[in-house]
Amino acid sequence: MSELDEIHDDVVVCRACPRLVAWREQVAREKVARFADQTYWGRPVPGFGDPTATVCIVGLAPAAHGGNRTGRIFTGDRSGDFLYASMYRCGLANQPTSVALDDGLQLHGAYVAAVNRCAPPGNKPTPEERDRCLPYLEREIAALTELRSIVALGAFAWDGILRALATPGHATPRPKPRFGHGAEAMVGPYRLVGCFHPSQQNTFTGRLTPGMLDDVLRAATDLTR
Repeated sequence: MSELDEIHDDVVVCRACPRLVAWREQVAREKVARFADQTYWGRPVPGFGDPTATVCIVGLAPAAHGGNRTGRIFTGDRSGDFLYASMYRCGLANQPTSVALDDGLQLHGAYVAAVNRCAPPGNKPTPEERDRCLPYLEREIAALTELRSIVALGAFAWDGILRALATPGHATPRPKPRFGHGAEAMVGPYRLVGCFHPSQQNTFTGRLTPGMLDDVLRAATDLTR
């Protein structure tokens, strides 16, 4: 079994955060009308992608009716639709959609993860819940031995990545790099790149356009060559 397989198996049985366990399971029981006929995953959601990835894309947490329903990060929700369409255009995915675990999606040179692995109420994990979950991201980064660039989807992911990298000794630069769309920072051997999160709030208002996301992903990919 590979290290990524071991991390996967550890993630999906985690019950370290009582509030998040209760919430994710409540959502899986009560569902929403449009998915009432589906069986929800209702567990922590592991990372997903190419074990030889040179680019890792990190979000906040699974969506209550996205990853928490389907069992794969950024799958089955509008944010995932926006992200994977861009990854397809940039040559990082074999198809532009991600709707279910068995939909045939494959990533090329990329891995997708999140700071928190359980859907949080209001999309707001507490600092304690973030810190309890960060070791999974730390382990994934270490297991991705070809990794060179990490894309932070939003300020929460930016901060979480900096914390995850500090644990194995990759000290946060001083002054501390500030999140921004297109912001870049070298942290140890990794190039950290910021991107607005592909939430509906950002994509519907035009704060994040398809071209803006494509530019970030292409820049992160180019940095690995």
